This record gives sequence, C-alpha cells and structure tokens, in this order.
Amino acid sequence: MSITLQSTVGGFSAEFMRKVPALEQSMIAHGLEPAQFVISKDRATPPSVPFIGPFFYAYTVFVGDDSFTVTEPNDMIFLKYFYDRCIAADEAAPEQEQRRRSPGLIRRIFRWMAQPV
Repeated sequence: MSITLQSTVGGFSAEFMRKVPALEQSMIAHGLEPAQFVISKDRATPPSVPFIGPFFYAYTVFVGDDSFTVTEPNDMIFLKYFYDRCIAADEAAPEQEQRRRSPGLIRRIFRWMAQPV
C-alpha cells in the first residue's frame, strides 16, 4: 500500500507524483511502511492577494498519532527533505550500534524532526 496524499491547495505537482513510487521503495528498504504515512499539503499563510498563489506550503506528515510540519516553497523541495529523512543514517557509533536494537519508527521520526531544516 502507498503513502496517503491530501491537499487543500489543488494537489501535488506531476513531478512529485512521478517520484512518489521511488520514495516508497526507499522507505521500504529502510524499514518504514509507506501505508502508515499521510502527507497533507496546505497553505502556509493566509491568502493576501486574490490572484497570486501561495509562496510557501505547509506539508504535514502524520504517522500514527504523531505528526510534524515542514514549510517549503514547492513539492520537490519537500520531497527531497522528506526523502533525506527517510534514508538518514543513524548517528550512533559502531560499538553502540552493536549493543542496542534498531530504533522504532516513532523514535526515528522524532530524530528526523529534531534535525535542522
């Protein structure tokens, strides 16, 4: 099953939609289940001028009862940000890696959220 996409501002770009299957494959390869994720795209600011579209979008990623929001100017920049977080290597030293279990999904999401944008 795939990531659920929602939008209140006209959907996602065609390029974004073409790259979602590759994102999902990468998520699976890194132990994440795409079906657990919902990505919502909304306006980041209220409309100020009627005929000019939004300059930034708020992308909210829901995983179970947890969520985080990233503000980006377009779908492809958000996709790169999200993709980088999905494939991010754990920062534990090799000796620590042997002693502990792999972190759970929620712990990985919170670690990604703590990284600077």
